[in-house]
Amino acid sequence: MSAAMTVVIAPGSAPALDLRGPLDEDSLAAALAALPPGTPTLRRHTANHHTLHLPLDHAAGLVADLLTAPAPCPQPPASARGAAPAAPVAEAAEAAPAPGAAQAAAAAAAAPGLPASPRQREVLLDVLTGRPGDGLHVEQLHWRWYGPLDTERFEAAWEAVFAQEPVLRAAFADRARSGADADAATAAGTAPQVAVHRQASPQVVRHPHGSAEWHSLLVGERLRAFDLHRPGLLRIALLDEQPGPAGPTRVLLTYHHAMLDGWSVRLLLRAFYRAYLAGRATGGERRPDLRDHLRWVAGRDLTAPRAFWAVAAPPAGARTLPAPAAGRGTARRGHGLARKRLTPHEAVRLRHWAAGLGATESTALHAAWSLLLYRAGGNGPAPASVAFGTTVSGRGIAMEGAAGIPAPLRNALPLHVVVDPAAPVERLLGDLRDRSLGAAAYEWVSAGQVRRWSGRAESAELTDSLVSFDAPAPVPDGRDPLWSELGAEGVRVDLPQAVGPYTPQPIVISAHHDAEGALLLTAVNDRARITDPEASAALVRTAQLLRDFPVLVDNTTRVSEVLQTLPPAVWPSAADADVSADDDVYADDDGPFPAAPEEEGLRTLRPAARAGAGTVLLVPPPGVPEGCYDALAEVYRGPEAVATVVSPADAAACLAAARPLLEAGEPLLLGCFSGGGSVAYEVAQRIAAHGWVPPLVAIAGTADGRPASTRALSRTLTAAPRRAPSSPAGV
Repeated sequence: MSAAMTVVIAPGSAPALDLRGPLDEDSLAAALAALPPGTPTLRRHTANHHTLHLPLDHAAGLVADLLTAPAPCPQPPASARGAAPAAPVAEAAEAAPAPGAAQAAAAAAAAPGLPASPRQREVLLDVLTGRPGDGLHVEQLHWRWYGPLDTERFEAAWEAVFAQEPVLRAAFADRARSGADADAATAAGTAPQVAVHRQASPQVVRHPHGSAEWHSLLVGERLRAFDLHRPGLLRIALLDEQPGPAGPTRVLLTYHHAMLDGWSVRLLLRAFYRAYLAGRATGGERRPDLRDHLRWVAGRDLTAPRAFWAVAAPPAGARTLPAPAAGRGTARRGHGLARKRLTPHEAVRLRHWAAGLGATESTALHAAWSLLLYRAGGNGPAPASVAFGTTVSGRGIAMEGAAGIPAPLRNALPLHVVVDPAAPVERLLGDLRDRSLGAAAYEWVSAGQVRRWSGRAESAELTDSLVSFDAPAPVPDGRDPLWSELGAEGVRVDLPQAVGPYTPQPIVISAHHDAEGALLLTAVNDRARITDPEASAALVRTAQLLRDFPVLVDNTTRVSEVLQTLPPAVWPSAADADVSADDDVYADDDGPFPAAPEEEGLRTLRPAARAGAGTVLLVPPPGVPEGCYDALAEVYRGPEAVATVVSPADAAACLAAARPLLEAGEPLLLGCFSGGGSVAYEVAQRIAAHGWVPPLVAIAGTADGRPASTRALSRTLTAAPRRAPSSPAGV
């Protein structure tokens, strides 16, 4: 068919395609043959204007590419050619609203919920722009249950907890299904919203003895994606380790950081035990709850934290990695895990030493990591800044009852310090302590806000590592009456063990005490940035410093003296043998993750005419020259910035480029020449799956270099409806 056809897609559960231009029925039939079985609906407005409503599917971009391609209509991909022929098109002659307008009223009526917190939005963006199947921000808690475990009673107890705890009935509103367009979004915003459902049921699956292997279950549950629009971002798996009712049974909780953190899940676990013993929920619905916290965050005055972090954020050029960064495409995929253990005696000795210098164990860990970051930057004697992230509970805020709220309050904030080899270690400890105390006043602020307030570029990362020291968890122990009540039922449970989350940081160092008082250190590394041997070496040296501090360091010992105890900074290659000690443990969880693109980024062709105008993001069709949209920046007269993605541009590269736009809450419109619609529509669908109102997709012209194609795309972009900016609270 002629290339004069243009398409604007309004993504949603049933996507609507606004077709402008002469409609060729044969070409339409050929395009619809790419769809799974279903009954599309075609509404005729005029001879040159139709609206095509598709059944539930993800092929709207492909159909748009086929409709806008010049004759002859190209064949769909092999995977689509094998599909059954499309059902006949149901025609409706009455006029229909423009794309999205018919859904505006429903969106306005379906606008319950509260704006997601800045921390929640950043977690969602991490998952959105991460590798599919990477399991980012998914954490697990597991333990053994000894004694009888009645599945019905177990599920009923969790049902009671779900009824009592609003956070377990919470999910992110499906903005695509609600169909919010410009009018509705003006009030509701396009950023994710948290809605608490009236009812939700727990996901509990029991695996009989011999039906599953523990490690496979652990990894499989982590990598099984959550539906972020489904309430209850927590699921439970049971694995019987022996036949018969007496157990033991392994219990595994898997949860998502977009709605819960470790402290929250331990609070929920206590509520579950009480419900299990009582046979029902004890007490009414929890208050304050997640909604109260979201309202509290949204009501904060940002003047003071903005001024604080403008000065306290890590400076450019700070040392952020304990080892050379691995080259992309050369490192192994997935994440590695290494562990070290300080004995109970060593842990007590470290705690007493730190207290004698006015510090804590967590400050000692920060000091050890700071020395490693400094050492990795070279052997020169000059002072240098180092920077890393550190976790805070998020519950030390001026909100009544914050410590008892199950919600994603745990946060990661940047910390930096100047390491001076000539200064005493005591001063380094004091500087780290003081900076941590200063940041604690604003532990509800997100890392993304800190980056924006620091004045750094949107793509700049303030830190490349995260250090976490976990406080004792609110779970039953031997002195808790709850433990005795379980024992009276013939039930004994272990203390839960946490399997930490994967994060976008190249390496995460975490520490916690076990039941015996030992200090367990764990390193989780992204193999695309730091290899397993490098991560293990960094963890071994961290443990060495924590063991040596009480022996080597007093109030006069200088930093340089401690640095001299470390081995030379020669890092092993990925092919080297295990350099760790006997108590190091590796978990190899390679998966079918696609390699990250060699280049990702936003290429701005023209700035916006005014602040807040938004961006038109142009998606290059496969195989076209990188400058195919250069002429459009001159022809298009809209107020938005015009940008494109560095070629080759798959959905992952486009999402990485769109991240700062979504994070800032700017209006976004996707556009492309014919051939780019499939990728652009996939991007819009994935944006919707993570809570945002999906951007419209405008497709017109071809990448043939002719002015007519550029003008056609410009006209289509101009006529496309606009989404309102999200105006997210707390930016």
